[in-house]
Amino acid sequence: QWQLVESGGGLVQPGESLRLSCAVSGFRLDLYTIGWFRQAPGKEREGVACISNSGESTTFADSVRRRFTISRDDAKNTVYLQMNSLKSEDTAVYYCAATYSSYCSGVPGEFDYWGQGTQVTVSK
Repeated sequence: QWQLVESGGGLVQPGESLRLSCAVSGFRLDLYTIGWFRQAPGKEREGVACISNSGESTTFADSVRRRFTISRDDAKNTVYLQMNSLKSEDTAVYYCAATYSSYCSGVPGEFDYWGQGTQVTVSK
């Protein structure tokens, strides 16, 4: 049975860093492109970052480019989202998702499998 489990969220102050992890089980991670999404209260879910199944291609939302990085360790069946210089507007529930594709996308509807989410709160 497939499963994606996010971890690493928490409460931090502006300017600090967090690393989120997405642990995958039940399918071959190297066949799937993985995306990170977030949803703040009252807002639509938005794409944050994506890494292709090969790891050769990554994409980022303009709001996080140069602050966030995404990486994958297929041997550990885990994808990471390193978030630096966090801002209050980064506060949201963060989700990882998988799609059987070689191409990145920031569209939630193009992803088939989802984790339960982890809360990230950036506040003084």
